[in-house]
Formats: sequence, structure tokens, C-alpha cells
Amino acid sequence: MSGLVPYILFPGTAAEALPFYRSVFGGELTTFTYAQFERTDGPGDQIAHGMLTGGPVALSGADAGADDDAVQMNGMFFSLLGTADPETLTTWFYALAEGGRVIDPLQKRPWGDHDGTLVDRYGVRWLIGYEG
Repeated sequence: MSGLVPYILFPGTAAEALPFYRSVFGGELTTFTYAQFERTDGPGDQIAHGMLTGGPVALSGADAGADDDAVQMNGMFFSLLGTADPETLTTWFYALAEGGRVIDPLQKRPWGDHDGTLVDRYGVRWLIGYEG
């Protein structure tokens, strides 16, 4: 495996967030509960580890354990600039924005490229765009 793979700690919402990302990006989703891992640092029915692999975007996540902080993204975005064709990136932008909040609409910039920023329904911030 190469490249950066985000690992997101959710506030008890990993069981719905990870399938949401699979619906946006495709790929294979594998999840394990705290009980399956025989861990006692979180509720047995919550997600202790999940992986989205095999698609154009890989990410991992879990429900935050008792001593973990859930995701709070300040001063950063996950950037998907130029990572797919314009049609795919546009589709991802609007799919991620559903139920979330658009910070800056996906639009053509004065220099000719397109980009936009949003916070999805799980509090993850995204910068998405393409050239020309």
C-alpha cells in the first residue's frame, strides 16, 4: 500500500459513516466490532476497525474508544484535487455534500480550474476539484 490513508475516529457513527463513504467512492468495506476483536475499551456492538479499500479512495475508521477523541477537523481538508475525471469528482462533491454543509461551492475559478469545499454529514472536511 502506498500513500496516505485517513483513519477517522467517529463519535459512535462509524456503522453508518463507513457504508456512506463506500456508497460515494465504491470499493470493498470490511468492519469489525469491539466484541469481534474482544476489546473492552468500547461498546461491543460499535465498530473497532473498518477499512474501505479497492476503490479510488481508501480510508479507515472506527468508533472512538473511551480514551479517544472523535473527529474534529479544524484547519485542514481531505483533498481530492485531480484524483479522478471531472464528472466523477463532481459526483463525489454533491454526494458528500448531501446532509452536510457546502463551505464554498464547486465552481470555475478565475485561473480556469474548478474546486469547492464542504463538510460532510460526519464532520469531515473535503476539498474537491479538477483542472480546466
